Amino acid sequence: MSAPTPARRAAYEVLRRVFEHGAWADRALRSAAERFGLEGRERAQAQSLAYGSVQRRGTSDWLVAELSKRDPERIDPPLLAALRLGVYELLFAEGAEHAAVDQAVELAKGGRDGGRRHRGAGLVNAVLRRAAREAPAMLEAVGDATPREAAIRHSMPAWIAELWFAERGAEAARAMMAAANEPPLRTYRLAPGAKPPAGLEPPGAGRCPGLVGVALLEAGPDADWPAIEAAVAAGRLVPQSPGSALAAAAVGASPGDRVLDLCAAPGIKSTQLAEAVGAEGSVTAIERDPGRAAALRELCDRAGAGNVTVLEGDALRLDAGAGYDRVLVDAPCTGLGTLAARPDARWHRSSEDLPELTRLQRELL
Repeated sequence: MSAPTPARRAAYEVLRRVFEHGAWADRALRSAAERFGLEGRERAQAQSLAYGSVQRRGTSDWLVAELSKRDPERIDPPLLAALRLGVYELLFAEGAEHAAVDQAVELAKGGRDGGRRHRGAGLVNAVLRRAAREAPAMLEAVGDATPREAAIRHSMPAWIAELWFAERGAEAARAMMAAANEPPLRTYRLAPGAKPPAGLEPPGAGRCPGLVGVALLEAGPDADWPAIEAAVAAGRLVPQSPGSALAAAAVGASPGDRVLDLCAAPGIKSTQLAEAVGAEGSVTAIERDPGRAAALRELCDRAGAGNVTVLEGDALRLDAGAGYDRVLVDAPCTGLGTLAARPDARWHRSSEDLPELTRLQRELL
C-alpha cells in the first residue's frame, strides 16, 4: 500500500474537523490546503474529495451500517472518516477502485496509537471491499419513492426530505435533492473596467434568468485558475453565485442612492451595491460578528468599495440613522437554497432551528 496522497490527507482532515469539531468545510479546507502545501490541481482534488464526502455522508453512513452491521456513530471517528472518504470515492468519484480502498485503509491506520487504530483499519478494509462489490446494487434497490428512501439515496437529513415532500410534492422534492448534490456554478462578478482572465465567459442561456446589468462570468473547462485566483486577490473578480447577484440586483439601487445592508457579511452583495450606487452614493453595512465584520472590511478594501461604511453591531439594536433609499435584509436562514455550494450546511441545521429563524427574520424586517 502506498502512503496517502496529500490531497486525500487534506480531505480526510476536513472530514474529521467537520464531523468531530463542528467546523465549516470551506474554512477547514483552507487550513488543510495550507498545511499540506496544496495548490492548483492537488487543491482542486482535495476540495472535490472533501466536499463530496461531506455532502454524501448520509448515503455513506447508511451503506456502512448495512455492510458492517454497526451503528456508524459507534465506530471510532478516525475510522468513520476513512470509511466516508472511501465510500465516496468508490461510488461517486472517478478513479481506481484499489487506490480508493488502499489509501482509505492507510488513513485509518493513522498514528497507530497503541495498535488500536491499526487493528480498526481491518474493519475499513473489509467494509470498503464489500462496498466496491455490493454498494451500487444496494443503493439502486433503495429507490426514492418515500422521504426516507430519498433521504438515503440523495444523502439528506430525513427532516429535509420530509419537509420538501410535504411542501413541494414527491417529484419536485426529488429534483431538488438531486440538484443539491450537483456541482454548483463557479461564477464571478467582474469589477467595472476590469479585463476577465482566460476561460471566464457569460453563463449559458437560462443559467441566470433575470440578471441584468451585472457582469457575472462562469468558469469554463479551460479556465486559467492561477489568473483567476490572482484576479480575486486583487479585487478584480469577486466570487458570487447567481442567486446572490439576483438578490442584490433586486434591491434596485441607482447611482447616488444611500443603501442600508443588514447582516452584510461576507460583503459580496455589499460590494455589488457599492458598484450600483457609484461614488456619489453610499452603502452602510451592518454585521454583528467581529470576525465577519473584519472580513467584510477586507473585501471592500480589496474590491475598491470605498463608499461602504461597516458598522459592527446587532442589526436589531444598532441605530444606523435614517434617510436610506433602499434597504437589503439578507436575514439569517436555514441555507437550504445553497446546499450545492455548501456541502456541510445540511448537517449543521435541524428542524428545531426553523421557529427561531422565523422569529429573527420577522424582527429584522
